[in-house]
Amino acid sequence: MKRICLALAILTAHLLASPATGAEFDSNGIKLHYTIEGKGEPVVLIHGLHSSAQLNWQLPGITTALAKDHQVIALDCRGHGQSGKPTADEQYGEAMAEDVVRLLDHLKLQQAHVIGYSMGGMITLKLLVKHPERVKSAVLGGMGWLKTGGVLQQTWERMPGREGAAVPPACVRGLGRLAVTETELKAVRVPVTVIVGERDPVRRLYVEPLQGARPDWPVRIIAGAGHLNCIAKPEFQAELRKALGSGAGSR
Repeated sequence: MKRICLALAILTAHLLASPATGAEFDSNGIKLHYTIEGKGEPVVLIHGLHSSAQLNWQLPGITTALAKDHQVIALDCRGHGQSGKPTADEQYGEAMAEDVVRLLDHLKLQQAHVIGYSMGGMITLKLLVKHPERVKSAVLGGMGWLKTGGVLQQTWERMPGREGAAVPPACVRGLGRLAVTETELKAVRVPVTVIVGERDPVRRLYVEPLQGARPDWPVRIIAGAGHLNCIAKPEFQAELRKALGSGAGSR
């Protein structure tokens, strides 16, 4: 218990001391919240389902670490965190990738490195397919390929969600619309790195099919990590920095 309290105290102090600046922008009528920290080449961070920029990136210290040599932009996806929470199914899915484009437009950025974790990885892959010119390099963390027409897509589309939950059920169902085809996947020419925990079920369900279609995309395995604790591993952060370094001069 003492260790847990100490960890919470350290994380709280880290957040209070964070120099990140918070702001909002309008994405087709939805107010979305984001933070900016650091200077350098821009990096957009996209969190996972039922998470937020704060939980996914700031609490583990990832924003602060990357901000040492990058401009780090952490987005609260629609339906999450401090962003607006629409309730219609059509307001999720591909619309979440368009939010990233509008964020870049809002900040007057032509391109950025994009890092997505879990749901954020789905959004990142859809962004690579629809707007590859806006992405300098990408990292898919805790995620691989959600295949169009596959069982996993159908599973997400049928997910009822939980009424009264912090994340609208429409958002959960909308994840199925982030699926991409094999033709779309193979057409991506942006440098992509995949990072996944050794014990993460995503590795078998999403990453292994991705490796079959894109064997040229490096996959980094975080030893002993599952899905939820992977981002807290120092090795995960180290792999992010390596990926950003290798993608910095690409394209």
